[in-house]
Amino acid sequence: MLRNVIHKWERKLSRTDNERVVRPFEWGAEFLNHTGVAADSNGNRDSLELIFRYNDKAIAESDRFFAYDGVPRASIEGPWITFPSPVTTPFDQNNLVHARYFPVLRKNAKPAVGRLREAARARGRAVVVLPHWNAKIHEHVALCELLNRAGIASLRLSLPYHDRRMLSGFERADYMVSANLGRTLQANRQAVIDTRAAVHWLEAQGYERIGLVGTSLGSCIGFLTFIHENRIKAAVFNHVSSYFGDVVWDGLTTAHVRQALEYELSKEQVRKAFLAISPNSYVSRLAGDSRRALLISARYDLSFTPELSALLFQECERHNVAFDRTIIRCGHYSLGRAPYKYYAGYKLVNYLRRHL
Repeated sequence: MLRNVIHKWERKLSRTDNERVVRPFEWGAEFLNHTGVAADSNGNRDSLELIFRYNDKAIAESDRFFAYDGVPRASIEGPWITFPSPVTTPFDQNNLVHARYFPVLRKNAKPAVGRLREAARARGRAVVVLPHWNAKIHEHVALCELLNRAGIASLRLSLPYHDRRMLSGFERADYMVSANLGRTLQANRQAVIDTRAAVHWLEAQGYERIGLVGTSLGSCIGFLTFIHENRIKAAVFNHVSSYFGDVVWDGLTTAHVRQALEYELSKEQVRKAFLAISPNSYVSRLAGDSRRALLISARYDLSFTPELSALLFQECERHNVAFDRTIIRCGHYSLGRAPYKYYAGYKLVNYLRRHL
Protein backbone atom coordinates (compact mmCIF):
# COMPACT_ATOMS: atom_id res chain seq x y z
CA MET A 1 0.00 0.00 0.00
CA LEU A 2 2.78 2.46 0.89
CA ARG A 3 4.40 1.73 -2.49
CA ASN A 4 1.24 2.82 -4.32
CA VAL A 5 0.88 5.96 -2.21
CA ILE A 6 4.52 6.96 -2.76
CA HIS A 7 4.41 6.22 -6.50
CA LYS A 8 1.30 8.37 -6.90
CA TRP A 9 3.01 11.17 -4.95
CA GLU A 10 6.18 10.81 -7.04
CA ARG A 11 4.28 11.21 -10.31
CA LYS A 12 2.51 14.26 -8.96
CA LEU A 13 5.76 15.84 -7.78
CA SER A 14 7.44 15.14 -11.12
CA ARG A 15 4.79 17.21 -12.90
CA THR A 16 5.66 20.31 -10.85
CA ASP A 17 8.97 20.67 -12.72
CA ASN A 18 9.22 23.17 -15.56
CA GLU A 19 7.84 21.80 -18.81
CA ARG A 20 10.21 19.23 -20.27
CA VAL A 21 11.25 19.70 -23.91
CA VAL A 22 11.95 16.68 -26.11
CA ARG A 23 15.10 17.76 -27.92
CA PRO A 24 16.34 15.91 -31.02
CA PHE A 25 18.76 13.00 -30.93
CA GLU A 26 22.34 14.00 -31.85
CA TRP A 27 25.61 12.08 -31.82
CA GLY A 28 27.53 15.13 -30.53
CA ALA A 29 30.87 13.97 -31.92
CA GLU A 30 32.10 17.57 -31.91
CA PHE A 31 32.07 17.48 -28.08
CA LEU A 32 34.42 14.50 -27.89
CA ASN A 33 37.60 16.52 -27.64
CA HIS A 34 39.48 14.29 -25.26
CA THR A 35 41.38 10.96 -25.11
CA GLY A 36 42.60 11.25 -28.69
CA VAL A 37 39.59 9.50 -30.28
CA ALA A 38 38.85 10.94 -33.70
CA ALA A 39 35.61 12.91 -33.84
CA ASP A 40 34.92 12.25 -37.53
CA SER A 41 31.99 10.01 -38.40
CA ASN A 42 30.51 8.48 -41.51
CA GLY A 43 26.91 7.48 -40.92
CA ASN A 44 25.04 6.15 -37.91
CA ARG A 45 27.02 2.96 -37.37
CA ASP A 46 30.38 4.74 -37.51
CA SER A 47 29.09 7.38 -35.10
CA LEU A 48 27.88 4.75 -32.64
CA GLU A 49 31.18 2.90 -32.77
CA LEU A 50 32.95 6.21 -32.25
CA ILE A 51 30.94 6.82 -29.08
CA PHE A 52 31.69 3.29 -27.83
CA ARG A 53 35.44 3.63 -28.51
CA TYR A 54 35.48 6.99 -26.75
CA ASN A 55 33.90 5.46 -23.64
CA ASP A 56 36.25 2.48 -23.65
CA LYS A 57 39.32 4.70 -23.84
CA ALA A 58 37.98 7.15 -21.24
CA ILE A 59 37.45 4.31 -18.76
CA ALA A 60 40.85 2.75 -19.48
CA GLU A 61 42.52 6.17 -19.01
CA SER A 62 40.14 7.63 -16.43
CA ASP A 63 42.94 9.32 -14.46
CA ARG A 64 43.59 11.40 -17.57
CA PHE A 65 39.93 11.70 -18.55
CA PHE A 66 39.04 13.24 -15.16
CA ALA A 67 42.44 14.83 -14.53
CA TYR A 68 42.87 18.04 -12.57
CA ASP A 69 45.95 19.48 -10.87
CA GLY A 70 46.63 22.80 -9.23
CA VAL A 71 44.38 25.38 -7.55
CA PRO A 72 41.82 27.39 -9.54
CA ARG A 73 42.21 31.17 -9.71
CA ALA A 74 39.07 32.07 -7.84
CA SER A 75 37.37 35.42 -7.41
CA ILE A 76 35.36 36.07 -4.26
CA GLU A 77 32.37 38.38 -4.10
CA GLY A 78 30.34 38.05 -0.91
CA PRO A 79 29.46 34.39 -0.47
CA TRP A 80 30.13 33.56 -4.12
CA ILE A 81 33.29 31.94 -5.42
CA THR A 82 33.89 31.93 -9.18
CA PHE A 83 36.66 30.43 -11.27
CA PRO A 84 37.13 29.40 -14.90
CA SER A 85 36.12 25.81 -15.56
CA PRO A 86 39.10 23.63 -16.47
CA VAL A 87 36.92 22.25 -19.30
CA THR A 88 36.08 24.67 -22.09
CA THR A 89 32.72 24.27 -23.82
CA PRO A 90 31.28 26.30 -26.73
CA PHE A 91 29.15 28.27 -24.24
CA ASP A 92 30.85 31.13 -22.38
CA GLN A 93 28.23 31.28 -19.62
CA ASN A 94 28.86 27.63 -18.78
CA ASN A 95 32.62 28.07 -18.69
CA LEU A 96 32.62 30.03 -15.43
CA VAL A 97 32.11 27.92 -12.31
CA HIS A 98 29.97 29.40 -9.52
CA ALA A 99 29.97 28.12 -5.95
CA ARG A 100 28.37 29.52 -2.80
CA TYR A 101 30.64 29.36 0.22
CA PHE A 102 29.35 28.73 3.74
CA PRO A 103 32.16 29.15 6.30
CA VAL A 104 31.48 28.43 9.95
CA LEU A 105 30.69 31.71 11.69
CA ARG A 106 30.42 31.21 15.42
CA LYS A 107 28.38 33.58 17.52
CA ASN A 108 30.40 36.36 19.18
CA ALA A 109 33.57 35.08 17.51
CA LYS A 110 36.17 37.58 16.36
CA PRO A 111 36.04 38.44 12.65
CA ALA A 112 37.95 36.00 10.47
CA VAL A 113 41.46 36.97 9.49
CA GLY A 114 41.91 35.21 6.15
CA ARG A 115 40.68 31.80 5.12
CA LEU A 116 42.94 29.95 7.56
CA ARG A 117 40.93 31.36 10.49
CA GLU A 118 37.71 30.14 8.82
CA ALA A 119 39.19 26.68 8.38
CA ALA A 120 40.27 26.63 12.02
CA ARG A 121 36.73 27.47 13.15
CA ALA A 122 35.48 24.42 11.26
CA ARG A 123 38.33 22.27 12.70
CA GLY A 124 39.60 21.87 9.14
CA ARG A 125 36.34 20.31 7.95
CA ALA A 126 34.54 21.33 4.75
CA VAL A 127 32.07 19.60 2.44
CA VAL A 128 31.40 20.12 -1.27
CA VAL A 129 27.64 19.94 -1.91
CA LEU A 130 26.52 18.78 -5.38
CA PRO A 131 22.82 19.43 -6.09
CA HIS A 132 20.38 17.38 -8.13
CA TRP A 133 19.65 17.85 -11.82
CA ASN A 134 17.78 21.11 -12.49
CA ALA A 135 18.24 22.31 -8.91
CA LYS A 136 17.39 25.97 -8.46
CA ILE A 137 19.90 28.41 -7.00
CA HIS A 138 18.27 28.35 -3.54
CA GLU A 139 18.07 24.56 -3.27
CA HIS A 140 20.50 22.67 -1.01
CA VAL A 141 21.26 25.93 0.82
CA ALA A 142 19.38 24.59 3.86
CA LEU A 143 21.69 21.57 3.86
CA CYS A 144 24.73 23.85 3.83
CA GLU A 145 23.31 25.79 6.76
CA LEU A 146 22.67 22.53 8.62
CA LEU A 147 26.28 21.51 8.07
CA ASN A 148 27.30 24.92 9.44
CA ARG A 149 25.31 24.32 12.59
CA ALA A 150 27.21 21.06 12.96
CA GLY A 151 30.48 23.03 12.78
CA ILE A 152 31.33 22.06 9.17
CA ALA A 153 31.97 24.54 6.36
CA SER A 154 30.47 23.86 2.94
CA LEU A 155 30.70 24.88 -0.70
CA ARG A 156 27.58 24.48 -2.82
CA LEU A 157 28.68 24.00 -6.42
CA SER A 158 26.51 25.02 -9.37
CA LEU A 159 26.62 22.15 -11.87
CA PRO A 160 27.27 22.83 -15.58
CA TYR A 161 24.35 24.53 -17.33
CA HIS A 162 22.60 25.18 -13.98
CA ASP A 163 21.40 28.41 -12.29
CA ARG A 164 24.10 31.05 -12.89
CA ARG A 165 25.59 28.85 -15.63
CA MET A 166 22.27 28.32 -17.46
CA LEU A 167 22.18 29.36 -21.10
CA SER A 168 19.99 32.24 -22.24
CA GLY A 169 16.50 31.14 -23.20
CA PHE A 170 16.61 27.92 -21.14
CA GLU A 171 14.49 27.10 -18.11
CA ARG A 172 16.08 23.70 -17.46
CA ALA A 173 19.62 22.35 -17.57
CA ASP A 174 18.82 20.34 -20.68
CA TYR A 175 22.41 20.26 -21.93
CA MET A 176 23.58 18.40 -18.81
CA VAL A 177 21.53 15.28 -19.59
CA SER A 178 20.13 15.02 -23.08
CA ALA A 179 19.83 12.97 -26.25
CA ASN A 180 23.04 14.59 -27.49
CA LEU A 181 25.48 11.84 -26.52
CA GLY A 182 28.76 13.71 -26.86
CA ARG A 183 27.55 16.83 -25.08
CA THR A 184 26.18 14.79 -22.16
CA LEU A 185 29.52 13.00 -21.80
CA GLN A 186 31.37 16.32 -21.89
CA ALA A 187 29.01 18.03 -19.41
CA ASN A 188 29.35 15.28 -16.80
CA ARG A 189 33.10 15.05 -17.24
CA GLN A 190 33.19 18.83 -16.77
CA ALA A 191 31.16 18.49 -13.57
CA VAL A 192 33.64 16.00 -12.11
CA ILE A 193 36.63 18.16 -12.96
CA ASP A 194 34.93 21.32 -11.64
CA THR A 195 34.28 19.45 -8.39
CA ARG A 196 37.92 18.42 -8.13
CA ALA A 197 38.91 22.06 -8.65
CA ALA A 198 36.54 23.09 -5.83
CA VAL A 199 38.13 20.49 -3.53
CA HIS A 200 41.59 21.84 -4.34
CA TRP A 201 40.40 25.38 -3.62
CA LEU A 202 39.11 24.33 -0.21
CA GLU A 203 42.41 22.65 0.58
CA ALA A 204 44.24 25.85 -0.35
CA GLN A 205 42.08 27.72 2.19
CA GLY A 206 43.39 25.48 4.97
CA TYR A 207 40.73 22.76 5.05
CA GLU A 208 42.37 19.39 5.67
CA ARG A 209 39.33 17.13 6.13
CA ILE A 210 37.21 17.50 3.04
CA GLY A 211 33.97 15.63 2.42
CA LEU A 212 31.33 15.50 -0.27
CA VAL A 213 27.53 15.24 -0.47
CA GLY A 214 25.86 14.54 -3.80
CA THR A 215 22.16 14.16 -4.52
CA SER A 216 20.68 12.36 -7.54
CA LEU A 217 22.75 13.49 -10.55
CA GLY A 218 25.05 15.14 -7.99
CA SER A 219 25.44 11.72 -6.39
CA CYS A 220 26.68 10.26 -9.68
CA ILE A 221 29.09 13.18 -10.20
CA GLY A 222 30.21 12.88 -6.58
CA PHE A 223 30.84 9.14 -6.85
CA LEU A 224 33.05 9.61 -9.90
CA THR A 225 34.88 12.45 -8.14
CA PHE A 226 35.37 10.43 -4.95
CA ILE A 227 37.02 7.65 -6.93
CA HIS A 228 39.45 9.98 -8.68
CA GLU A 229 40.13 12.53 -5.91
CA ASN A 230 41.91 11.18 -2.82
CA ARG A 231 41.62 14.52 -1.02
CA ILE A 232 38.00 13.62 -0.27
CA LYS A 233 38.02 11.76 3.05
CA ALA A 234 34.32 10.86 3.40
CA ALA A 235 31.17 11.18 1.31
CA VAL A 236 27.43 10.74 1.34
CA PHE A 237 25.70 9.78 -1.90
CA ASN A 238 22.02 10.65 -1.68
CA HIS A 239 20.19 8.50 -4.29
CA VAL A 240 22.61 6.08 -5.92
CA SER A 241 22.53 4.14 -9.14
CA SER A 242 24.81 2.03 -11.27
CA TYR A 243 24.57 2.90 -14.97
CA PHE A 244 23.93 6.43 -16.21
CA GLY A 245 22.29 5.17 -19.41
CA ASP A 246 19.91 2.85 -17.56
CA VAL A 247 18.70 5.73 -15.39
CA VAL A 248 18.07 7.79 -18.53
CA TRP A 249 16.18 4.89 -20.11
CA ASP A 250 14.14 3.71 -17.12
CA GLY A 251 13.76 6.82 -14.96
CA LEU A 252 10.60 8.87 -14.52
CA THR A 253 12.62 12.10 -14.51
CA THR A 254 14.29 11.40 -17.87
CA ALA A 255 11.36 9.95 -19.82
CA HIS A 256 11.53 12.87 -22.28
CA VAL A 257 15.22 12.15 -22.97
CA ARG A 258 14.46 8.49 -23.65
CA GLN A 259 11.72 9.58 -26.05
CA ALA A 260 14.39 11.11 -28.32
CA LEU A 261 16.90 8.29 -27.84
CA GLU A 262 14.69 5.27 -28.46
CA TYR A 263 14.14 6.05 -32.13
CA GLU A 264 17.88 5.55 -32.75
CA LEU A 265 19.25 3.33 -29.97
CA SER A 266 18.40 0.38 -27.76
CA LYS A 267 18.64 0.36 -23.98
CA GLU A 268 21.90 -1.62 -24.15
CA GLN A 269 23.40 0.84 -26.62
CA VAL A 270 22.46 3.79 -24.39
CA ARG A 271 24.15 2.05 -21.45
CA LYS A 272 27.34 1.62 -23.50
CA ALA A 273 27.16 5.20 -24.80
CA PHE A 274 27.34 6.56 -21.22
CA LEU A 275 29.65 4.00 -19.56
CA ALA A 276 32.40 6.57 -19.00
CA ILE A 277 30.12 8.54 -16.64
CA SER A 278 28.63 5.49 -14.88
CA PRO A 279 29.64 4.60 -11.28
CA ASN A 280 29.77 0.87 -11.98
CA SER A 281 32.57 1.39 -14.50
CA TYR A 282 34.95 2.38 -11.69
CA VAL A 283 33.92 0.52 -8.52
CA SER A 284 36.86 -1.88 -8.89
CA ARG A 285 39.21 1.06 -8.26
CA LEU A 286 37.85 1.29 -4.70
CA ALA A 287 39.03 -2.17 -3.69
CA GLY A 288 41.17 -1.74 -0.58
CA ASP A 289 40.17 1.93 -0.15
CA SER A 290 39.65 2.71 3.54
CA ARG A 291 37.75 5.97 3.07
CA ARG A 292 34.17 6.06 4.33
CA ALA A 293 31.01 6.63 2.31
CA LEU A 294 27.29 6.31 2.92
CA LEU A 295 25.02 5.20 0.07
CA ILE A 296 21.39 6.29 0.45
CA SER A 297 18.71 4.69 -1.69
CA ALA A 298 14.92 5.16 -1.79
CA ARG A 299 12.89 1.94 -1.77
CA TYR A 300 10.12 3.33 -3.99
CA ASP A 301 12.26 5.40 -6.35
CA LEU A 302 10.91 5.70 -9.91
CA SER A 303 13.94 7.62 -11.19
CA PHE A 304 16.95 5.83 -9.65
CA THR A 305 15.08 2.55 -9.41
CA PRO A 306 15.90 0.08 -6.59
CA GLU A 307 16.96 -2.49 -9.20
CA LEU A 308 19.61 -0.14 -10.58
CA SER A 309 20.77 0.80 -7.07
CA ALA A 310 21.10 -2.92 -6.30
CA LEU A 311 23.52 -3.31 -9.23
CA LEU A 312 25.82 -0.78 -7.56
CA PHE A 313 25.51 -2.52 -4.18
CA GLN A 314 26.35 -5.86 -5.82
CA GLU A 315 29.38 -4.39 -7.59
CA CYS A 316 30.64 -2.95 -4.29
CA GLU A 317 30.22 -6.35 -2.64
CA ARG A 318 31.98 -8.09 -5.52
CA HIS A 319 35.06 -5.90 -4.99
CA ASN A 320 34.82 -5.93 -1.16
CA VAL A 321 34.08 -2.21 -1.01
CA ALA A 322 32.70 -1.79 2.52
CA PHE A 323 30.49 1.27 2.12
CA ASP A 324 27.68 1.94 4.58
CA ARG A 325 24.15 1.77 3.26
CA THR A 326 20.73 3.20 4.15
CA ILE A 327 17.44 2.48 2.38
CA ILE A 328 14.59 4.91 3.08
CA ARG A 329 10.95 3.99 2.48
CA CYS A 330 10.15 6.84 0.11
CA GLY A 331 10.75 7.89 -3.51
CA HIS A 332 13.11 10.12 -5.47
CA TYR A 333 11.22 13.40 -5.19
CA SER A 334 9.64 12.63 -1.82
CA LEU A 335 13.08 12.26 -0.20
CA GLY A 336 13.23 16.05 -0.51
CA ARG A 337 9.92 16.46 1.32
CA ALA A 338 8.95 16.19 4.99
CA PRO A 339 9.32 13.98 6.92
CA TYR A 340 11.88 12.13 4.81
CA LYS A 341 14.19 15.09 4.22
CA TYR A 342 14.67 15.52 7.97
CA TYR A 343 15.65 11.89 8.43
CA ALA A 344 18.05 11.98 5.46
CA GLY A 345 19.56 15.26 6.70
CA TYR A 346 20.08 13.80 10.16
CA LYS A 347 21.74 10.70 8.71
CA LEU A 348 24.11 12.50 6.38
CA VAL A 349 25.18 15.28 8.76
CA ASN A 350 25.88 12.84 11.59
CA TYR A 351 27.76 10.56 9.22
CA LEU A 352 30.06 13.40 8.15
CA ARG A 353 30.53 14.56 11.74
CA ARG A 354 31.75 11.06 12.64
CA HIS A 355 34.00 10.49 9.67
CA LEU A 356 35.54 13.90 8.91
